[in-house]
Amino acid sequence: MSPSPAPDTIAAVATAVAAGEGSVAIVRLSGPEAEAIGRLLFRPAGRQAWDSHRVLYGHVLDPSNGERVDEVLLLLMRAPRSFTRETVLELHCHGGLISVQRLLALVLAAGARRALPGEFSQRAFLNGRLDLTQAEAISEMISARSRRAAQLAMAGLDGGLQHQITLLRERLLDQMVELEARVDFEEDLPPLDANGVTTELAAVAAELRALVAAGDQGQLVREGLRVAIVGQPNVGKSSLLNALSGNERAIVTDLPGTTRDLLDSELVLEGVPITLLDTAGIRATTNPIEKLGIERSRAALASADAVLLLYDLTAGWTPADEALRQEVPAGVPLLLVGNKTDQQIPNKPTPSSGRTTEVKISALEGSGLGELTKQLLRSCGQTEASNLKLALNQRQRDLAATAAAALARSLEAAAQQLPWDFWTIDLREAIRSLGEITGAEINEALLDRVFSKFCIGK
Repeated sequence: MSPSPAPDTIAAVATAVAAGEGSVAIVRLSGPEAEAIGRLLFRPAGRQAWDSHRVLYGHVLDPSNGERVDEVLLLLMRAPRSFTRETVLELHCHGGLISVQRLLALVLAAGARRALPGEFSQRAFLNGRLDLTQAEAISEMISARSRRAAQLAMAGLDGGLQHQITLLRERLLDQMVELEARVDFEEDLPPLDANGVTTELAAVAAELRALVAAGDQGQLVREGLRVAIVGQPNVGKSSLLNALSGNERAIVTDLPGTTRDLLDSELVLEGVPITLLDTAGIRATTNPIEKLGIERSRAALASADAVLLLYDLTAGWTPADEALRQEVPAGVPLLLVGNKTDQQIPNKPTPSSGRTTEVKISALEGSGLGELTKQLLRSCGQTEASNLKLALNQRQRDLAATAAAALARSLEAAAQQLPWDFWTIDLREAIRSLGEITGAEINEALLDRVFSKFCIGK
């Protein structure tokens, strides 16, 4: 999506729309004709002044026949005191499906254009209301799946990330000025403190690497994990899912093979969204329906971020359990979970864990679940989510890593005692990459890539 060559007026439904759901919906307009379109369609009740940042009550009428379409509230925010720094008008109508779609159709017929995904936020960025990190934080706030993810998004929206990246970029710009001055006027200037320059470049590179590492932690907080629970039939997989999710999501019986399909449950553990997949027990069977569930279980193993292999402590580790362990793809974190500590455990074979972590629990009583959660998150690289203050998203993380790598090359040029202009080649790339994070370095392709991922109406 590229910015419009001339500011037109855009409109979209800014709230979720579903039949029979939502008591209120909002149609949002932004642009020079927003107020005029509002005056054409809206009839206030009684004498109400059209003042900025004041709510008006009335009805929307169809200009073609005067029919009352809906009872609404109108909010006018004249430029520049609005989200986009253009004149913004919102019509708050009844929710559901029909009313809001009729209202949007009238707005479009009156001269507005249907907004593209993220176009309101894009205009806010282009008009200087937001920097690029703040705009992305809005999208992350909307899509947050946990309270911790929302807190990270709010930190970005407050400008903390923009401030930190800008400071790092300015430090690099200071070093660039020193180097380029020596390239052009070395004879007229005092000798360059080369050690001071390389020390500063190394320090910035270290901070960037720390930001990238924090971004890896933040990705788990934002996107969550898919965790497959596997095990022989009737070892307590569904009971574990229910214990972790806190509800009777899965059917628990004493009959083996009860789970015939994948069951999933969404929950948050230590701030990380988790999708638990309760799979059908993998075993030899002639039942065609159970066979289908087993094939889906194998597919879930291949796509999971981690696997919990549950086995029965009262039966001990069996050849069937070992065969199941061999089904887990290499590279997928695996935790062996011994269940039924609430029962008397006879002297039975135990797994040869090697480097595989083992946890013992009682899914029935809920004991050991805290340690299970801790080991699960640790196996996926999530160690200090609660200490995160800022976290780069994927695009920002890639650019920060690019900048750190460029600084490493610049430091290598320094170590080889190459001329100053060789130092600046990669230093300039690092500065450009940091500028792309905040939007200081911008192009239409970058805007298209960022704002096309937003929802319509934001």
